Amino acid sequence: MVTVAVILFLLGYAAIVLEHPLRVDKTAIALLTAVLCWTALAVLPPPAELQGAVANEFATGHALAGPWQSYVVSSLQHHLEGAAEILFFLLGAMTIVELMDAHQAFGIITDRITTRNGRRLMWVLGVATFFLSALLDNLTTTIVVASLVRKLVAEARLRWLYGGMIVIAANAGGAFSPMGDVTTTMLWIGGQITAGPTLTHLFIPSLVCALVPMLVLQRMLPKALGPLPALAADPATHGRTCSRREQSIMLYVGLAALAFVPFFKVLTGLPPVFGMMLGLGIVWLVGEGLHRERPGEERRAFSAAAALSRADTSSVLFFFGILMAIGALEALHLLEHLAEALVASVGRLDVIAYLIGVASAVIDNVPLVAAAQGMFELNVYPTDSALWRYLAYAAGTGGSALIIGSAAGVAVMGIENITFGWYVKHIGGLALLGYTAGYLVLLALGG
Repeated sequence: MVTVAVILFLLGYAAIVLEHPLRVDKTAIALLTAVLCWTALAVLPPPAELQGAVANEFATGHALAGPWQSYVVSSLQHHLEGAAEILFFLLGAMTIVELMDAHQAFGIITDRITTRNGRRLMWVLGVATFFLSALLDNLTTTIVVASLVRKLVAEARLRWLYGGMIVIAANAGGAFSPMGDVTTTMLWIGGQITAGPTLTHLFIPSLVCALVPMLVLQRMLPKALGPLPALAADPATHGRTCSRREQSIMLYVGLAALAFVPFFKVLTGLPPVFGMMLGLGIVWLVGEGLHRERPGEERRAFSAAAALSRADTSSVLFFFGILMAIGALEALHLLEHLAEALVASVGRLDVIAYLIGVASAVIDNVPLVAAAQGMFELNVYPTDSALWRYLAYAAGTGGSALIIGSAAGVAVMGIENITFGWYVKHIGGLALLGYTAGYLVLLALGG
């Protein structure tokens, strides 16, 4: 059983990593991998050592449900509960952001950027990206800012440089916030980190991670940009527009709803997903109230139902598949054995976390973090211990070294058609430099 489960997982993982060459959707592969791994646990003979360990705890007289099957079902339910909490949290956040975007709320921010100095523009966009990604999430911020660059910079190769800067700044900003990156969200909901200490300990290292590459990159940009590019009307609005008042209301209500989530957890002790659902309900009602007088079809265009249809549900299902596949390995105690082997061979936890960050440029950071959560137990490495902060920073920022190493990079790659080789040559080294500099700062500050 163990061998079959591991082979199924590795084959699925390889197909996910090679998604582009194979031309298969990683979401479908992740879902298949999860189901097949758990099916293997359910129908194949269990390993003798595990069967004996669970026999007493799950003793049952039911002919169709022996101790091992009871253990598998119990483990599956446990992992389903954890995955559902993360998925509903992400879905709520995505819907709030889509509602804000439908009301052109981000235009209030982007309309204020008028400079035609190329280097100054980089700093304005970089700082805005860094802080916005901590609140909205790095993927959404990347899409918003990269779309803005297309309206401000005509030359394609120049936009590629800005695109590289956006990827680095977005991932760095997302690393110090519990809501800025899916991996920090996973650690937060999983109980490995809390909001306050994470912000306190990771803000400066994350800022260094963004600033170091930008200091080098500014020398590659011109002081004066050419004329604004000629752009066609944005088809996304379908001719429907919002007033400045409506834009402002949705911007501030949406940002407030997202920012309140950590405070809700502290005030009530309830899981963060309830704070996110509270925020979504408020934003939903405010949006409905703004458009009560509009015709039915036009009102639906600004509704939460329309926003839900635009949310990236494919990514949500991908996270579900990955989390459940990792859960199957955890149920077999393989991750626990892997953690013991890593600690025995490498020794230092800070080095292990650094290597995980580098690996996240090649391997998706979601399964890496999910694996680490299973490898290192909370009763040994308690909440907010240095290991989890190392991991939050490393997994959030290490993926910037390759354009396929993060969701932000893949988004920019799609928007600007940046080639893999160009990114490696011009941006990858800077991203790795910033990642290492920030990590050294984190270590110097005591983790």
